[in-house]
Amino acid sequence: MVTLTSPIDVLYAKLGDKVKENVSLAPYTSARIGGPADVLITAESADELAHIDALLRKQDLDYIMLGGGSNVLVSDRGVRGIVALNRAKAVRFHNGDQPSVTAESGVVFSNLAHRCASKGFAGLEWAATVPGTVGGAVYGNAGAFGGDTSGNLIWAELLTENGHEKFTAEQMAYGYRTSVLKRAELGAIVLSAELSLKNSTKEEATVKIEQFSAHRKATQPPGASMGSMFKNPNGDYAGRLIEAAGLKGVHIGSAEISPLHGNFFINHAHTKAEDILALIQLVQETVKRKQGVELELEIELIGEW
Repeated sequence: MVTLTSPIDVLYAKLGDKVKENVSLAPYTSARIGGPADVLITAESADELAHIDALLRKQDLDYIMLGGGSNVLVSDRGVRGIVALNRAKAVRFHNGDQPSVTAESGVVFSNLAHRCASKGFAGLEWAATVPGTVGGAVYGNAGAFGGDTSGNLIWAELLTENGHEKFTAEQMAYGYRTSVLKRAELGAIVLSAELSLKNSTKEEATVKIEQFSAHRKATQPPGASMGSMFKNPNGDYAGRLIEAAGLKGVHIGSAEISPLHGNFFINHAHTKAEDILALIQLVQETVKRKQGVELELEIELIGEW
């Protein structure tokens, strides 16, 4: 548990009931897995997020940022320290010949794609099936169906040690499911982002989303999961390699490698993080032995392991 009583008391004094102690993180993750955080602080806006960051820095307290809780596996022991829950969800649309949308980092990315379509804007249809938040998408260069964050990002508002800064897609140094932030080459948090759109019609954009959604339902399993477990190796697919290794449908505890898509691990209720981790290690070892390929995690491991 947190032993720095005085700094925590300061947080209570400054933030009131936004501060909670010993909170299970499982409900805040897409896989519904994970132990408690010593302290959970909720931010309802980008300004509040920046304020919380400043308070924690002043108290010399490190923290972990949690948005939609996809692409992360929280340990059964949880997080010894502070987790900031990002619920900053303001959205502004910009009309014109080159329309765009500015969204705070806690906005659910798939919801944003649907909102854009409903207003007759195209360009983010690919994101309608992407789990997680805008902040997570900016951080990890989320993508699907031939689109990705780097292709839409005009700028990301980051809070760095120098204060508020706007980074272009080029400055984010994007790669496949990675960025300057994910590689820990820059210490910063994502406050908001402006994303490019295209003028279209509600009907056209909605039809495209429906096509993408139908494809996803046909090829990806329902149920609680973290999304894609491993990055696709160059020129291949992690799901294909896992299937070729004979691992689809394998269980450890109540965790299962999906029989529908090998790159998805499903929580069949009360799954332990240690069972997911055991499946990860089994897949990596088996695929390396049988196909000579080292699978790299797309998700991140969080907490005390």
